[in-house]
Amino acid sequence: MATISDLIARMRENPGGVRYAELCKVCEHYFGPARQASGSHRVYKTPWIGDPRVNIQTRKGYAKPYQVKQVLKAIERLEIEHGRES
Repeated sequence: MATISDLIARMRENPGGVRYAELCKVCEHYFGPARQASGSHRVYKTPWIGDPRVNIQTRKGYAKPYQVKQVLKAIERLEIEHGRES
């Protein structure tokens, strides 16, 4: 089983090859359970208002690459503001 830091490294290397379930696991680690989870869509709460938003959806079992990049940007911001590391 891949660790969170392994998943993040793979996300940075290849945002287009991230499975939706893996991205959900990373988001839940950093942002807690999804505040909205309907169908193929999940929205995670962030401690700030506005961008980067954490709103992800599946496309044939994979996460959309632009959403992976948004999650990475949100994790970076969270680590800077709260001194948290993966």
